[in-house]
Amino acid sequence: MKKVIFLSTFLIFAISAVSNAQSTEVLNKKGYKLTVINQDAAFDKAEIVKLEETFFEVYPRLEKEYNKKTLKEVTFLIDTAYGGVAETGGGVVKFSSKYMTKHPKDIDVVTHEVMHIVQGYGDGAGPGWLTEGIADYARNKFGVDNAGANWTLPAFKSTQNYDNAYRVTARFLIWIEKNVKPNLVKTFDKQLRDHTFTDDSWKKETGKTVDELWAAYAANPAI
Repeated sequence: MKKVIFLSTFLIFAISAVSNAQSTEVLNKKGYKLTVINQDAAFDKAEIVKLEETFFEVYPRLEKEYNKKTLKEVTFLIDTAYGGVAETGGGVVKFSSKYMTKHPKDIDVVTHEVMHIVQGYGDGAGPGWLTEGIADYARNKFGVDNAGANWTLPAFKSTQNYDNAYRVTARFLIWIEKNVKPNLVKTFDKQLRDHTFTDDSWKKETGKTVDELWAAYAANPAI
């Protein structure tokens, strides 16, 4: 009898621990459904609210700008085991609870990651460095508090190259739009989603190859 009582008590405790360690919240707003799964019982609830608010502020703007057919249902997973910063796939954004706890002001990780959902390029659409560069371009343009995270585009360095991805590529794209071809990112974004982007797209859209564009950028990189 004591064993039964002990086992029952243990099971109740175990179920309670799992329940406390993982919570799920579903929000419906502005025509979107956001499901937030939190695996970290110690994760700051105020930070969860910031993640949610950033999504509902940024995602509709990204949809309007780039892809009106983007997913309307998105899941945020606050993951205790994930060792990176964040990653996105299949409409699920996985955040490292450790990273977000250490960097609570880096809220525009949301902007970068949900841009990947809007991109929706699928496999084989184009170079990964361009995909990531466009996502950071979007973060720079639509981010709600990049300054609070001390997140900025890097100054040009001769050791950089256009395929360094992320902020380096984002800055290069901004320079092209300012000096060569306005709205190039929107054009490339659509081509990548339609799987019509090729290496020749640079020359077709700007009159120069990507290497020629980079050489011109390196000669006068001010933006």
